[in-house]
Amino acid sequence: MTGTGPDGLDGAVAPGAGEVTATVIVRAPAATVFAAFTAWERQGDWIPFTRVRVVQGDGGEGSLVEAVTTVGPAVLRDEMRVMRVDAPYELRVLHCGRLLRGPGVLRCTPMDRERTQVVWHEWFHLPGGTVGRWAWPLLWPGSKISLGQALKRFARLVESGQLP
Repeated sequence: MTGTGPDGLDGAVAPGAGEVTATVIVRAPAATVFAAFTAWERQGDWIPFTRVRVVQGDGGEGSLVEAVTTVGPAVLRDEMRVMRVDAPYELRVLHCGRLLRGPGVLRCTPMDRERTQVVWHEWFHLPGGTVGRWAWPLLWPGSKISLGQALKRFARLVESGQLP
């Protein structure tokens, strides 16, 4: 999935067929929730088996962020380019690694002064061609559950003041 542009990202920009969404209500103002989400190095506190770091930039627009998930001998490296930051409402990334490619968005919608709805949506290009497309319906429930559980942990950490 290499693109034709100088950065090779053209093929990753369009949404892929592997779509997953999770939502949570956080009892905190949107600015607090957004700041917690963009504390990149702290994402490992709520995403299991994952270490996150900013590889290039300051974590804002144009930055390159790397998330490495390790479970036993399996290692998944996810590189993301931060495409847009509209604090405290929206963050857009582009997964641009070898395996995970496609856009993602996090939206923080204030419900009142002390509650924020968080919606995390990803559209991955499925690796493996036809096999990947056939396997996605089997993998999707696990992806949906794990993303939802991570957001619940995130909410608990924000609400308890442990994040950001």
